[in-house]
Amino acid sequence: MEKSAERIIEDLEEGLKYYSLLGVEFIELPSSSQETDYLSLKEQILNCQKCPLAQARKNAVPGEGDLETELMFVGEAPGRDEDIQGKPFVGRAGQLLTKIINAMHFQREEVYITNLIKCRPPDNRTPHADEIEKCKGYLLEQLEMIKPKVVVTLGKVASDFFVPNRLGMSALRGNFYEYGRIQVMPTFHPSYLVRNEPNKMLKKMVWEDMKKVMAFLGKK
Repeated sequence: MEKSAERIIEDLEEGLKYYSLLGVEFIELPSSSQETDYLSLKEQILNCQKCPLAQARKNAVPGEGDLETELMFVGEAPGRDEDIQGKPFVGRAGQLLTKIINAMHFQREEVYITNLIKCRPPDNRTPHADEIEKCKGYLLEQLEMIKPKVVVTLGKVASDFFVPNRLGMSALRGNFYEYGRIQVMPTFHPSYLVRNEPNKMLKKMVWEDMKKVMAFLGKK
């Protein structure tokens, strides 16, 4: 299993502490261009001031996960919990997403999770078109670095970015669409499932979508 950039940094720090205890004053470490580029992009996102959303945020939320993964999940924007913690999908919707990922025979650390918009819009409103325009470059860079085979878009806003159309989610979901070399699978946002928890059919539809993703990636 490939490690996330954050985990790699933690391991390197522990190793440096060990060598320091041994009295080693200098050690040359191998570098990874992908990891370097990713950390540079992360720093840009954390310090971004491109739009007014930066003024109200507590934390920008770049995303997290495996940089070598075949599977990426892209939501709309961070919510309150994500803004506080600086991590994607950590509230109730995030807990449900983690369960879905586990049911697909992945660990959360084995996929990459991010949002179209990296800062929380006020009151969790839908991102404005100009906010998406100013922020989309970060997602495009992440796609170029990670090169996933499949992107699961969570909700209408993220789905419309990859598959511009006038269809509602019920008509759009469940089918693969091409975005360059990437296969895109639109499905309902976990927060929508949480808000409509008594509706078991919605969860069934999402699971049918994920089974198609699993089949495409050779997961049984």
